Amino acid sequence: MGRIARPASIQPQASSARRRPLLKRGFVAGLALGALLAGALLAGAILAGAPVPALAAPEGTGAAAADLGGVVVPSFWNVERRLERPDAAELPKELRIVTSDDYPPFNFIGAEGALNGFNVDLARAICAELSVTCHIQAVAFDGLLETLEQGRADAAIAGIAATPANRAVLDFSERYLGTPARFVARKGASLATTTPETVAAKKVAVVSRTAHEAYLRSFFNEAAIRPYPDLKTAQAALRKGDVDLLFADGIGLSLWLNGSDSAACCVFVGGPFTESRFFGDGFAVAVKAGNDKLREAIDYALQRIWEKGTYTDLYLRWFPIGFY
Repeated sequence: MGRIARPASIQPQASSARRRPLLKRGFVAGLALGALLAGALLAGAILAGAPVPALAAPEGTGAAAADLGGVVVPSFWNVERRLERPDAAELPKELRIVTSDDYPPFNFIGAEGALNGFNVDLARAICAELSVTCHIQAVAFDGLLETLEQGRADAAIAGIAATPANRAVLDFSERYLGTPARFVARKGASLATTTPETVAAKKVAVVSRTAHEAYLRSFFNEAAIRPYPDLKTAQAALRKGDVDLLFADGIGLSLWLNGSDSAACCVFVGGPFTESRFFGDGFAVAVKAGNDKLREAIDYALQRIWEKGTYTDLYLRWFPIGFY
C-alpha cells in the first residue's frame, strides 16, 4: 500500500519503549515540503493578488482564553448545531481504533511501555462518550489504510491528513486539531503584533523550502527572511540572537518552548496563522469510506467532549504552552 500522508507540518520520530513523554524530551518538527509545492503556493498567492489572511483565532475560544489565564484552547465545533445522539444499536459494542506509536506527543510508547499520547487519550474519551468498549492498537503508519480497508479496525486516529487522495478511500470526522503557524521571539522583545508592517524590519528565521517559507515570501516579503536547513538550526539562530523571529509550525514550537532545548529563551508573539492552503486542514479521525454512521457518531462524541471540558483538559495536559 502507498503511504498515506500526515500533515507536512509535523513528522514522526523513531519510537522507543523507553521514550519519556515528549514534553520532557523536546520535539523537532520536520517541515519538509517539496520546492514544487512551496513554489506553487507562492506563485498562486502572488498571481491572485491575495491579501494577508487574517490572524484567525479558532472558533469559540474567547471564553476559554479568559478562563485559562490567556491560554487559548481551540474549538472546531459549532455549539449551535445540535448533533443527534447516535443509536447505540447501530454502533459496534467494541470500537477498534488504530494509531501509530512514532508520533509524539500524539501517539507514542511511554516510559512504562504503554501506548500514550493526545490521540490515545482522545480516542478513549470518544469511546467513553459513545458508551462502547475501546480497543486501541498500534500499527505501522504505512499499514493504517490497509487495516481499515480489510475491516480489522473501525477507525484510525493517527494524524492522517485529509488530502484529496486520502478522501478518495477514507471518510473523515470533523477536525479536532489544527496545525497553525506561529512567530516566536526572544523574551523581552518589544513586539506585540505580527503584521507585515511590524515584521518588515525584522530578521525572520524559517525552514527552507517549506510552506512556512512560501507564506513569508507571499505576505511578509519586506522582512529579512533567513532560510535555514532544518528547524533545530533555525531555533539555535533565534536563541543566539542571530535573528529576531522564527516562523514555523505552532505545535512543534510550543513543545520546544516547553522543553529544555529552548533554555526558556523565547515566547510566542502575535496570533496563529491558519491559512489551510499553506498549513493544511489539521487532524481528524479516519474511517472506512461509506461508514457514515460511525463517522457521525464520532462527530457527536467530539462535540460532547468539547462541551464537557474534556477536550480542554487533554489539550492542557499535552500542550501546556498552547499554540493558539
